[in-house]
Amino acid sequence: MSTVFDPRQVRRAFARASRSYEAAAALQHEVEARLLESLDYLDDRVPDVALDLGCGPARAAAFMRKRWPRARVVAMDLALPMLQQHRARGWHPLRRAIDRVNADARALPLAEASVDVVFCNLCLQWVDDLPAAFAGLRRVLKPGGLLLCSTFGPDTLHELRAAFAHADDAPHVSPFASIAQFGDALIRAGFRDPVLDRDVFVHGYDDLPALMRELRAIGATNALAGRRHTLTGRARFAAAAAAYESARRDGRLPATWEVVYAQAWAPLPGAPIREAGVEIASIPVSGIPIRRR
Repeated sequence: MSTVFDPRQVRRAFARASRSYEAAAALQHEVEARLLESLDYLDDRVPDVALDLGCGPARAAAFMRKRWPRARVVAMDLALPMLQQHRARGWHPLRRAIDRVNADARALPLAEASVDVVFCNLCLQWVDDLPAAFAGLRRVLKPGGLLLCSTFGPDTLHELRAAFAHADDAPHVSPFASIAQFGDALIRAGFRDPVLDRDVFVHGYDDLPALMRELRAIGATNALAGRRHTLTGRARFAAAAAAYESARRDGRLPATWEVVYAQAWAPLPGAPIREAGVEIASIPVSGIPIRRR
């Protein structure tokens, strides 16, 4: 089975960006702040365990630790240097520690029904199989647990994609799931009462190198499995930069970021799941009668 992303390249890119990420990730911080507001849907409920998945330097984990001082907060990221940045900046020996776990969102090393809240900000766009990822999240969430997540939509960096299309035929910008595909993947994994929303942000840059420097600083480099494995030559880069110039507005090159937000709840025990659009009943083994001879 072919894959869209090279997970080793994803890990390397974010590891290299660990020291520059915090200063460059203004958009990520804005999306994170908007997503954190949705924690209010828990009302007065205090979770026992909250997971910040794809946490980067674990800003959201620190927010949840402050909001729920008695909860166990787990910060999980594919890139170990990102987790080390959190400890370097925010750890204090008199505070209850945030548990830091170096792991892949595609294979969560957590027990079934062990988490009350999963918070996942701008991480799932690096996952090939969304339904499988959501199935894993459903597995670790307790019945009635809350999933809050965000991802990038298909309009993201469409200007950059079009510019590089003038330079060569190699892919330079990741494909992104639409809001409809994101919602469908949630339903197929069995989540209930999903609520989805979207924002569009447009940032301006002096030139193409400035945009590329920011993408490298946040780890958002080309990690496609089908990417060109040699450096983009000067001629190709110049062709892309020239093509991008046609999009310049008010003296700046625009870069669009479409953000999809989702909130959903893990179903109660025995609730049906969906496979290929059909509901399949889920029955615990203990509930199946056994005829004894």
